Amino acid sequence: MKFNLSDFGKHKNFAPLSLTKPIGCIRMGILTNVERYASYLPEAHIGYETEDYLANKYASVDCDLTINACVLPNPEFIAAILHLADNQSLYDEDTLLAKKGNGSEVIKFTGTKLIIIEERWDIFQKNGAALDLDFNQVTEGRKSQALPSSNLLIGPESKLFIEQGATIEGCTFNTNDGPIYIGKEAEIMEGSLVRGGLAVCKQATIKMGTKIYGATTIGPHCKVGGEVNNVIFQAYSNKGHDGFLGNSLIGEWCNLGADTNTSNLKNNYSNVRTYSYLMEEEIQTDLQFIGLSMGDYSKCAINTMFNTASVVGVSCNIFTNSFPEKHIPSFSWVQEETYTLNKFDKALLSANNMMHRRQLSLSKEDEAILQHLANNRI
Repeated sequence: MKFNLSDFGKHKNFAPLSLTKPIGCIRMGILTNVERYASYLPEAHIGYETEDYLANKYASVDCDLTINACVLPNPEFIAAILHLADNQSLYDEDTLLAKKGNGSEVIKFTGTKLIIIEERWDIFQKNGAALDLDFNQVTEGRKSQALPSSNLLIGPESKLFIEQGATIEGCTFNTNDGPIYIGKEAEIMEGSLVRGGLAVCKQATIKMGTKIYGATTIGPHCKVGGEVNNVIFQAYSNKGHDGFLGNSLIGEWCNLGADTNTSNLKNNYSNVRTYSYLMEEEIQTDLQFIGLSMGDYSKCAINTMFNTASVVGVSCNIFTNSFPEKHIPSFSWVQEETYTLNKFDKALLSANNMMHRRQLSLSKEDEAILQHLANNRI
């Protein structure tokens, strides 16, 4: 089976996370959409319909089936797309879910309500539902490793799943409000207090005394400490020390210095304004809580303070004693009131230095994507 996951014109809605990847590769819950489809359809060959500058790394496949990458698949949706005939399209009310060929014949989806994301803040707002969906899919028919006796569990044991190789001692887990998934070779250090829904993915580390509220995702190989509330870390990013982060989205290969703090609520309790990559300006939202959105490879110094609903692009370096601007374009070097260009060669060196610690490096395709972003200062 072959199909393409299409951004369907929504790519900028999910920036800065989507600046370096298609929508289908953004983590939410436990998995990315690519990983979800691979779990349901392990023999499938998956391609992408995305922005031109991403196409060398994320190529399309030659096929007639296109699926909306903003839809999180469940078993009923998988069954529906498998039954699509030539030139049929599948809709949920006015939302195109999938089409085969020209899609001229409209079929209505009648299954369980789907999780569909439209804006970047949907990723943290709907993360609890995504965690429930993924927990059921990932753990179905499997047995969890035992929780060591030094830990305290509050809530149903059926909502806690521990993969092989995970290290957990002297922690408190509360599953009353959602499931807790602990991935292979993850470590949760002693004194941590965690509440579901929560995913601590493969080889992630939760530092001593960390406080985590749901619905939160700690992506693969991330290191997290301090206080975290409703945050999604994509992968390989670090917030290893004290400081508060709430209602936020952190990309890959980011580093937040010790005592970095993010406001997620205005002092007057009004709905927040935030930068839109689609509109290329700040827009009014209907949300009261939005924290930090940070693109891949960006970093901030110790004691950094981010204002409510701040947006940081890709490969930014921020070290300032005051609040930086609420929108920081990609490849910015931010020092106090001075905003200059983060030189491309130095940005690549910094990214590779961080990646080399994990025996990884930027590919030529990665460098081309970053060059596009640097040239355009998106």
